[in-house]
Amino acid sequence: QLQFVESGGGLVQPGGSLRLSCEASGFTLENYVIGWFRQAPGKGREGVLCISRSGSQTFYIDSVKGRFTVSRDNSKNTVYLQMNNLKPEDTAVYYCAAKRTGYSCSGYAELYEDWGQGSQVTVSS
Repeated sequence: QLQFVESGGGLVQPGGSLRLSCEASGFTLENYVIGWFRQAPGKGREGVLCISRSGSQTFYIDSVKGRFTVSRDNSKNTVYLQMNNLKPEDTAVYYCAAKRTGYSCSGYAELYEDWGQGSQVTVSS
């Protein structure tokens, strides 16, 4: 099983920023498609965005376009989710996940086999 350590969540006011980190352990992260998902209270897990093996990103939620970006630092074996201009509706537990097969992104959580422990992001004044 591939393992991740997530960090960077917390409480932020509306309009603020957070950067989530997802550090891979025991495997080379750039060889996998990495997705970011979130789950708000009482809701199902939804895809946010993804970075493919080639480094391209795909968005799955229109409302985060222009505010969220995903990046990868191969030297640190870490993927980042930069979240700017946060809104209360962004409040959720955020997860990174690895898709072991294929080169392309997907917004379907069922296709990802390995998951981080989750980071709580709370946007509130």
